[in-house]
Amino acid sequence: MRTTTRSSRPFLGTSRQSAVVVLGVSLLFASLLLGCATPTGNPEDFFKPTPESLQVRALQTRIFETPDEKELLSASAAVLQDLGFQIEESEVDMGILRAAKERSAREFSQEFTQGLVLLLSATASVFGGANAIFIMPVDLHQQIGATLATRPVEGEGSRFTVRILFHRKVWKGSGQSGDQSIPPGADRMQMIYDAEIYQQFFAKLAKGLFLEAHEI
Repeated sequence: MRTTTRSSRPFLGTSRQSAVVVLGVSLLFASLLLGCATPTGNPEDFFKPTPESLQVRALQTRIFETPDEKELLSASAAVLQDLGFQIEESEVDMGILRAAKERSAREFSQEFTQGLVLLLSATASVFGGANAIFIMPVDLHQQIGATLATRPVEGEGSRFTVRILFHRKVWKGSGQSGDQSIPPGADRMQMIYDAEIYQQFFAKLAKGLFLEAHEI
């Protein structure tokens, strides 16, 4: 029968395997904490049908009654500006608005995970005898965008559909993987599904149209 003897040296015989295991576990923990990013793409791609299109469309779309589509676009632009956006493009004849605002993308959960992964990878380096340091890049900056489109409801000249999409582009900071540095600036595009943001926009738009209609 095979026997083993306990060594007084702290598992240095399997140090490299231990380092890989520790680092692998730390990276898995990081991915679970941070969650999965939404698919990347352009804002225009978010209009394309998906299996959950009906649910998403209901979140993003409302119907408003107004005799003038230009007033609807004007009120929409005013609401976006009130929410801190700057209008970047306005195609009145096509019923399209695009707006954006800059914000910090720092999150405590990411920075906490970055510190934990660094600690675990440093431990792996000590026992592995090789540089297993991993500094996870974290989100630093984001640009939040809004793309809005209006169109008349067929057969009803005084009713218009408003659909708005909130999305963001996020830039990461620098990082390190062993002896190789990870340069900053990697970015991704994400759709924003927070119902509160859409509800807030449409509530303000409804109020703005009411005030305009009654010249208040």
